[in-house]
Amino acid sequence: MLNMFKPQTVAVVGASDTEGKIGYSVMKNLLDRFPGKVIPINTNAAEVMGQKAYPSVSACPDTVDLAVFCIPSKFVLDSIIDCGESKVKSVVVISAGFKEVNQKGAEMEKEIAQACRKYGMELVGPNCLGIMDTHAKLNGSFAKLMAITGDIAFMSQSGAIMTAMLDWADARNVGFSRVVSLGNKAGVTEKDCLEDFASDPGTKVIAAYLEEIVDGPAFMEAAKIACKKKPIILIKSGTTDAGSAAVSSHTGSIAGADQAYASAFRQSGVIRASALDEMMNYSIAFSACPLPKGRNVAIITNAGGPGIMATDAVINNGMKMAKLADANFLKLKEALPEAASAKNPIDVLGDAKPDRYALALDVALGDDSVDGIIFLVTPQSVTEVEKTAQLVIDRFKTATKPILCVFFGGTLMAPGEKMLQKAGIPNYTYPEAAIETMRALCEYVDILKTDFKAPAVAKVNKAKAEEIINKSKAAGNMVLGLESIGILEAYGLPVVGYAETKTVEETVAASEKMGYPVVMKIMSPDITHKSDAGGVRLNLKNKDEVKAAYEKMMVDVKNHVPNARLEGVQLQQMLGSGNEVIIGMVRDPTFGPLVMFGLGGIYVEILKDVSFGVAPLNKDEAEQLVRSIKAFKIFEGARGAKAVDMALLTDAIVKVSQLVTDFPEIKEFEINPMRIMEDGVTAYCMDMRMML
Repeated sequence: MLNMFKPQTVAVVGASDTEGKIGYSVMKNLLDRFPGKVIPINTNAAEVMGQKAYPSVSACPDTVDLAVFCIPSKFVLDSIIDCGESKVKSVVVISAGFKEVNQKGAEMEKEIAQACRKYGMELVGPNCLGIMDTHAKLNGSFAKLMAITGDIAFMSQSGAIMTAMLDWADARNVGFSRVVSLGNKAGVTEKDCLEDFASDPGTKVIAAYLEEIVDGPAFMEAAKIACKKKPIILIKSGTTDAGSAAVSSHTGSIAGADQAYASAFRQSGVIRASALDEMMNYSIAFSACPLPKGRNVAIITNAGGPGIMATDAVINNGMKMAKLADANFLKLKEALPEAASAKNPIDVLGDAKPDRYALALDVALGDDSVDGIIFLVTPQSVTEVEKTAQLVIDRFKTATKPILCVFFGGTLMAPGEKMLQKAGIPNYTYPEAAIETMRALCEYVDILKTDFKAPAVAKVNKAKAEEIINKSKAAGNMVLGLESIGILEAYGLPVVGYAETKTVEETVAASEKMGYPVVMKIMSPDITHKSDAGGVRLNLKNKDEVKAAYEKMMVDVKNHVPNARLEGVQLQQMLGSGNEVIIGMVRDPTFGPLVMFGLGGIYVEILKDVSFGVAPLNKDEAEQLVRSIKAFKIFEGARGAKAVDMALLTDAIVKVSQLVTDFPEIKEFEINPMRIMEDGVTAYCMDMRMML
């Protein structure tokens, strides 16, 4: 766990008596609540806010556990070294003017990070808002509001979003355990906070707003451990493709800027929110509610329209409408008015008093087929909002199922909403938000059941692949095509009969030896999509067709790409019919190799029926890639076709995952297509492309 949250003594470096300065705000925040000792550090004052001041931390007679910096960036390094010599455990550098400003600032930031590592000090920031621990009554920040005590731990890369969330939460009685503004993340990162929050007994839920992740693989490993203890709700901004680096493969062009994050979060048990309100909706529910045992939802409503909307949302979010037990259905049927609906959704009608709501809620809570409840109230002329809210509050305390309320309205519903907020009961403005939150609760139940297995390891000839790659690099060839088919063979991937020729005479001779029909493809390091350049000829049945195709191809390709280097052709055996798939990889700067699987061939970028996973992959993850594409039913044997052996596909994906993990110099890679033959148990890699 991080030391910074349990200090006995806190020093404020740059403490000030002048209102409006950050050093003033930090001092005031600490003195307002913190039960330990607060020491102002100021070179020009003997006293700050009634506390004796010192010119440096080393001049203090007390041992300082935490130092909060509010001084200009150019003075920070010397004071950091002074803290290190004084055995300070943790520093929070609120000061700005580092890598977010210019190169000189980046160099200063690097120096303070190195100094903190040298002295073994935790470093938060620089350029951050600060930290809070409500249970320790610690507010080492310059935020105007101290968080309400609760059990949601929140980290934010943006100080502005941190203050906005604190303000939002304060208005709704939402409490936090720990809050961290990460700033530039020169020291403490999201991984460190994950590990700390997961171990903190005062934290029940982990929430985060991140713009980027420092070390993707380390974050994933930390998340896999943390998610088994507490749900992780994360919003990641910066998901568009603007400014992404140019790529040459199908895989790279399809992957986009966000696929690696989406895949990494899915593989490491992180529940992703798309917006800040969604993140808080989920966090509040996890904080307040028991987990559902399944995905069967009951809806209680006093209006038909909202009930139908809620039903649609349940189905669209991958859950089911619970079927009440016969005895409970009859109980409702007998007690409710004739026009009411005793089926799910349970419609108690617009003239419902609290007693009808109470009956429906008690039945749903007691029915074993119901895993979670959406309690929906609209403002009718006779609706008793406060009494209805109270009956939920009374039952929520002992409920063993999640109850998510939707007091659907505005002015008329406000008294009930305030009661629910005060009681800490999740309430949502619209049915869809409540149901999306119920889905998140169900998703976490699945995460708790997930076995994060080690990556699969196949028996391969790594040395042979390494020899081919090194030979290519030595020759200055950073783009490898099917001429490097030996790499696939070294990793046990099935390949089609193949030859590489330089002249028309060699091509004819190789075709005769290989046997007809054959496929001819242009060989050029400058051409990515061969068919677009006129560089593919299919089903050549004899030597005359081969000779004519070769001569015509050379002319056509030169017309399409005049400056391309033509190095001959590749010949392959012409295979029978079957399904074509693509297995590719593009190297993500944060998480490393991102593997793609999907329908292959010439239409891959048009259909884009693909799925992604961060390598190295285990067999379950590889199988999930196959099952995630829309065309998966084809592999199960559509319209009388033979089903594909899943082991065939997962084995190929695992071997590609292992290859691109073994060789970090591989920037992009793909097999397109790999044709799965009609028998469903054999396949051949027909083309490959690798960029180093």
